[in-house]
Amino acid sequence: MKLFLKRTLPLLAVLGLTGVAPALAQNPYEPVILVNEDSITRFELEQRQKFLEALNAPGDNAAQARLGLIEDRLKMQATRAAGLTAEEEGVIAGMEEFAERANLTKDEFVEVLTDLGVAEETYRDFVIIGITWRELVRIRFGNQVDVSEAEIDRALQATSTTGVRVLISELIMPVPEGREAVMDELAENLSQIESIEEFSEAARRYSATASRDDGGKLDWLPLSTLPPVLRPQLLTLAPGEVTPPIPIPNAVALFQLRGIQETQIAAPSFTAIEYAAYYIPGGLTEPALAQAAQIRARVDTCDDLNGVAFGQPEEVLTRESLPPAKLPRDVAIELAKLDDGEISTALTRSNGQTLMLLMLCGRTAAINEDETREDVAASLRSQRVNAFSQAYLDQLMSDARIVEK
Repeated sequence: MKLFLKRTLPLLAVLGLTGVAPALAQNPYEPVILVNEDSITRFELEQRQKFLEALNAPGDNAAQARLGLIEDRLKMQATRAAGLTAEEEGVIAGMEEFAERANLTKDEFVEVLTDLGVAEETYRDFVIIGITWRELVRIRFGNQVDVSEAEIDRALQATSTTGVRVLISELIMPVPEGREAVMDELAENLSQIESIEEFSEAARRYSATASRDDGGKLDWLPLSTLPPVLRPQLLTLAPGEVTPPIPIPNAVALFQLRGIQETQIAAPSFTAIEYAAYYIPGGLTEPALAQAAQIRARVDTCDDLNGVAFGQPEEVLTRESLPPAKLPRDVAIELAKLDDGEISTALTRSNGQTLMLLMLCGRTAAINEDETREDVAASLRSQRVNAFSQAYLDQLMSDARIVEK
């Protein structure tokens, strides 16, 4: 199947998006933007804007729709010039895979989009562009994405033995069951923010953590206390830039760098983090949080939680000591904010039905570098692919002839 598709959607789809009067007044298939030799129609702009609205994307949806479609045309032209096409079997598989992230079949996902005014062709093109662009980036830059052992060593040295602390903001959004695809798209849009004020506004709107009232802003944290997968990502950011979305249980996390400093004292490294988790029915409801507050007032150490859990089922209280790289990502993020004996009530389990009262018991100094090598290598590869992809797209944009009618 050729990458560049003709659009012959029924008029009813247009009427459903724009209303009868506007649709009759304007030709939905009229070209409104020319990108080199290819056109973008009024219908496509309306579809992309509708798609962004369905995803609850922040910012100016009309402007984002315009930019997104221009970038899509450039990607399509580049993949077409390389002779790349999306096979029908691969397109169907891609649509199924994307729908599965929302726990839906392809047909169910298409039905949901149709109800929101988004045509199946729009969804199909979105998948095709993603498939062929990733393949083009792999072909052009695949041999430059490999990460050497020396690069991993340098990243480990930078994150483990130097005294570095970071000033970051967090945005952690719950991902309700059935809304995975929508929240993934929203998180991807939020990761493009470069303004500290805009990120703070987004954190107040979307974040579910206690820091949301402060716009997600955290105090200075030693880099070595953060999850290993996050450390190299933060080191590559300039102030104001945001990490790619980081999936965590029942949620997705983003972090914005606001500042970075070297300290006079080398940052400690840790071979193990010990923590306890006490589970309270009710999730983030007022009764569950009130019970957590009562427990918080009664305990000073993880050992004290044994008394709280006395006589209850064994699974109510867990206590573990794990290497930093083995911690669940959401747990690692919360523990990074805590000192010994401090408690967090930001996390849930069982799809939000159970509140996790999380207490840091202690950190064991020193580090086994082998524990983090795989995470660091994966993070470096991902950063490199994203950088090559964006740089190539920027080049295509700068060379393009774009005319708006």
